[in-house]
Amino acid sequence: MSAISGKTIKAHAKHSNKAQSEKPTREEAESAVRTLISWAGDDPTREGLLDTPQRVTNAYQEFFSGYHECPLDCLSRTFDAIKGYDDIVLLRDIDFHSHCEHHMVPFIGKVHVAYYPNKRIIGISKLVRTIEIFARRLQTQEAMSSQIAHAIDSSLQPDGVAVMIDAVHQCMSMRGVKKRNISTVTAQFLGKFKDMQEQKRFISLVCP
Repeated sequence: MSAISGKTIKAHAKHSNKAQSEKPTREEAESAVRTLISWAGDDPTREGLLDTPQRVTNAYQEFFSGYHECPLDCLSRTFDAIKGYDDIVLLRDIDFHSHCEHHMVPFIGKVHVAYYPNKRIIGISKLVRTIEIFARRLQTQEAMSSQIAHAIDSSLQPDGVAVMIDAVHQCMSMRGVKKRNISTVTAQFLGKFKDMQEQKRFISLVCP
């Protein structure tokens, strides 16, 4: 599973690099923003909107910076200083925001991630950074859950990985059915966490 997952992640990175090399210029992006402003019904040449195209492109560079980074590179430095530890490593309540690939509006929430070490461990900040890389792309919550879990599994080769995401989607609260504060929960369990008892333990630690 790890080898296949690693190939999938690398293939996605290669596709992203190709897309980056073919992407429009900044001037073309700013022009597209002006077009959207006009389509929405406003005048992009009025004073309050003159600098909006530049601000939007700057914001998009930050929102989608994950396309410029590879999670496998982030996870490449591991340590063998495990010293006999063989139990769960859990990070919970990691704040994140991403953008729905269907409507390009935010979904915001928390990620909980755990793994069972197998000979090697990784700096906990690298796990957080990996989440950030995947979050700062156009996403679905389901895909993001799977991508985080498989990237950790591929790089660290632990005995098990668990990822749970709890998020509110503004594509549902601001438009469409317009229902606020509906939480969507997704989970991906690999290896040892396929066992129902391990899943229960993970959930009990996430939600004590």
